[in-house]
Amino acid sequence: MDGNQQVIGEPAAASLDLDRYRLRRFLERLEAAGELQVEERPLDLADLPELLEGNPRALLARRVGPESAVLAGNVCASRTRLAHAFEVAPRDLLKEVMRRLRTSPGTLRLSRESAPVQQVVLTGEEADLTTLPVHLQHGRDGAPYISASIDYAADESRGWMNVGIRRLMLRGRREAGIDLVSPSDLRSIYETEAGKGCPLPIAFVVGCHPIDHVGATMRLPVDELGIVASLRDAPLPVVKCVTNDLLVPADAEYVLEGYLDERGHVEAEGPYGEFLGYYGGVKRNPVFHLTAITHRRDAVFQTCTIGGRSMGRTDTAQLCALRTEVMVWRALEGAVREPVGVHATGSSGGMFNLRIAIRQRVPGEARNAIMAAFGSLANVKNVFVVDPDIDIFDDGQMDWAMATRFQAGRDLITVDGLRCLPLDPSLEGARIGSKAGFDLTWSFGTGQAFERGVPAPPTYPGPRFGDIAGALADGPKFFEELMAATGSRDGREIVRALEAMRTGGGLSRDAEGRWVLGA
Repeated sequence: MDGNQQVIGEPAAASLDLDRYRLRRFLERLEAAGELQVEERPLDLADLPELLEGNPRALLARRVGPESAVLAGNVCASRTRLAHAFEVAPRDLLKEVMRRLRTSPGTLRLSRESAPVQQVVLTGEEADLTTLPVHLQHGRDGAPYISASIDYAADESRGWMNVGIRRLMLRGRREAGIDLVSPSDLRSIYETEAGKGCPLPIAFVVGCHPIDHVGATMRLPVDELGIVASLRDAPLPVVKCVTNDLLVPADAEYVLEGYLDERGHVEAEGPYGEFLGYYGGVKRNPVFHLTAITHRRDAVFQTCTIGGRSMGRTDTAQLCALRTEVMVWRALEGAVREPVGVHATGSSGGMFNLRIAIRQRVPGEARNAIMAAFGSLANVKNVFVVDPDIDIFDDGQMDWAMATRFQAGRDLITVDGLRCLPLDPSLEGARIGSKAGFDLTWSFGTGQAFERGVPAPPTYPGPRFGDIAGALADGPKFFEELMAATGSRDGREIVRALEAMRTGGGLSRDAEGRWVLGA
């Protein structure tokens, strides 16, 4: 998987900013923005879950465990922080991600001497998973889990690198269980190799810029190292692993090198607090064998929050939400004329409940949008479509649209027998389920009716006139236009003037409620 890249040595690498996309640099930005809680006091690993659970900020703990390790958590657990990573406002995040996905900056191959992530190399007996600050995350988890690990593996059939996110359950100093039961490219790659009796080389990055995590969630038919580079909007520096031939980001904090053995799904893994907020039971999964740990000299270990009651403040929900929005937006581009916005709610795990805003050009587009969303991802379960005047990021406005624009007998769409996410506990073990679409748009062509206009404070538009009679001689006027016409900052004098004109029989109202001269 080396490709035809030229290896960049130390002189050329010296001109690269290899800290631009490192985790520590991003944490400094979060601290300046008030988005980081810094703990200087010594902490046991057992202290971490309570500090992370529901925390509205990211956490940086500088003295964790007897090794005084540096650990960061909740880094990706808000849309605001993901927007910081892409240097845009939260509402512009999807637009910026879509823009970057259209770029192809490529990769730069660094020598081992130039790669910060290989400043420290541990192999043999020195490579020990239990020396890392890996903590128990949930009360009934089977063991401590590495939860922020991004996996890098070679898809030999395509000549591509596959990049994803998998958790690792510690089984010992050099063994861990990996969750590989769900359909995925990595599972397919692994089972192909295991079927031939071959182990699968793999590497896990732990500690990286949020953009790399976003890239790892995407499923697009390309070399996925290129996705990470595209989302960075800059060439991705990579380096070959020490104990296998895989390429990994050279600016990461830690890399865990090794292989998945060829025995298949044979060892117990779990239980674990899953990303939908409930426990997942014990499963049979492959085993990861560690061959090397490499890291920066001042490395920051990373943990992710997953599951629990504070779903919207977990890393997994926010990362899943952005991935869902990207995949649905791509589907909408071919299904409707003018999609306006897409938002997957973090409280639903970032995938189950989806909001779409469209500008309808022809009848039926709201339903087309619903069906496109159903087909884009198995995880999408409930889709709510609104007109552009509704803010899809505002829970109150969505509730208002549901209350005032929706008739269940007319606007509710249900579809049975669709593939769903197996972890959904409401399926009760079934492999297929139902999905619902809620058309919260005005019936096509009726949104401009006066009764559907949304009240707002007066803005006092219109030209000035000498008096009320002159203003009305110009044409019908709403009361706020009459105030503007006379420069009134009170309005009660206009009531008196209108009263006098009405008494004289020279005033009436039109169908829209405007004041009009004449009987």
